[in-house]
Amino acid sequence: MKSIAALFPLLLIPLSASAVEIFACEPEWAALVQELAGDKATITVATSAFQDPHRLQAKPSLIAAIRSADMVICTGADLEIGWLPLLLRRAGNPGIQPGNPGNFMAADYVRKLEIPKLVDRSQGDIHPQGNPHIHLDPRNIRRISIALARRLIDLDPANAAYYETRQADFQSRWNEAIDAWEQRAEALAGLRLVSNHRSFSYFAAWLDIDIVATLEPKPGIPASGAQLAALLEQLSPNPPVAVIRTPYANEKPSRWLSARLEIPELTLPYTVNGANNVTDLYALFDESITMLQELLQ
Repeated sequence: MKSIAALFPLLLIPLSASAVEIFACEPEWAALVQELAGDKATITVATSAFQDPHRLQAKPSLIAAIRSADMVICTGADLEIGWLPLLLRRAGNPGIQPGNPGNFMAADYVRKLEIPKLVDRSQGDIHPQGNPHIHLDPRNIRRISIALARRLIDLDPANAAYYETRQADFQSRWNEAIDAWEQRAEALAGLRLVSNHRSFSYFAAWLDIDIVATLEPKPGIPASGAQLAALLEQLSPNPPVAVIRTPYANEKPSRWLSARLEIPELTLPYTVNGANNVTDLYALFDESITMLQELLQ
């Protein structure tokens, strides 16, 4: 299977001269469109596994890349609200604006978790449409791939048969992979973890993992020393198995808590290229499950 590599700070994959120009906000969508489009797409990736997708500087190189794009594929659900609207305004590219075929927001095609009942900025960096970290449930990837293949056909009807064939092949392989992952991960059900941010909610819901607490007292707001001490007191009577975080998260809070609870601290890949051997979507889930299985040994 094809892989997406060297994603920091920008990745440009030179393919055929007639390729569809794709601007992907995150590595997971670059990897998915590569599966579906193959050599019919040229892909630019705005972020890497080591960058917080909530926050990105609208650099001239990104503006130049998005200006020439035929399609923008991003998570949506306000994950990129701090930088994508600015890029779109500066692009001067009508085809990729919201509501047009060249604008694809993956979160529009799945059911979101953790939709807040009240939107209040005092509650931190909350997302009115729900938790945007949708890609860590592979069933969401399956749904999104169907919609994305249709959009590629809309943009490039001359290659419709090519996209349909690749989509069917991906669906077959992906369904087999999901079945295998779920069998491997049966022992993870009920595993108690602490997470730095609500980055792994979809992964946990899929495998029935119990994230008992987050280090952030409110989404996007770092914990103070007093808040970490209170969390330590809360968790000490029944410690979780581990503390998990993304590659871009501040390592200090999770290491502080793991040291005092005497439990492991894990950096899960979170997205493509989040670890050296995670070069595609399949490896992302393979490695994440393997790392958690090792906690049970």
